[in-house]
Amino acid sequence: MTTDDPKAAASRRPSSEGSKETMGGPSLLSEAIQQRFAREVAKFPSDQKQSAVMACLAIVQQEFGHVSQDSELAVADYLGMAPIAVHEVTTFYNMYNQQPLGKYKLNVCTNLPCQLRDGEAALDHICSRLGVEEGGTTPDGLFTVQKSECLGACADAPVMLVNDRQMLSFMSNERLDELLTMLANTK
Repeated sequence: MTTDDPKAAASRRPSSEGSKETMGGPSLLSEAIQQRFAREVAKFPSDQKQSAVMACLAIVQQEFGHVSQDSELAVADYLGMAPIAVHEVTTFYNMYNQQPLGKYKLNVCTNLPCQLRDGEAALDHICSRLGVEEGGTTPDGLFTVQKSECLGACADAPVMLVNDRQMLSFMSNERLDELLTMLANTK
């Protein structure tokens, strides 16, 4: 039986509980990464180490720029979880990048309150200025532009998030142009 569904494929992978010599084993998780994982796992009761899955995925993303399928397997192995359970977390939250992105990830809120205050127009302006479609990355690998779910700053719309860290509010076309110029010049 074959399928292109990554969830189905992940659920069929052999279990690798306890083994460090499995897909994504020691070569993927350096000693430094494993130490960071251990600090996160220590925050939870020993029988609930899977509670550290989000923190471990964030560490992987900080280290590699995205969470690959091999990274998911390594996290699952480390935490003793089914690979599909880790994949479900990765795909549920838009803060986890599942493929390499540009140096600057620009998430523009397009939920209804932001749309009513030009959120979609801000997204269109950025895409037009950079010559990419929503979800695309510029050819130089500098920018990736994505829609975002609510960022919790509806009164400040249009809002956006840069690299999942810096929220910017009241992003008029002029402010968007200034931002893109500034980021492009900080290569």
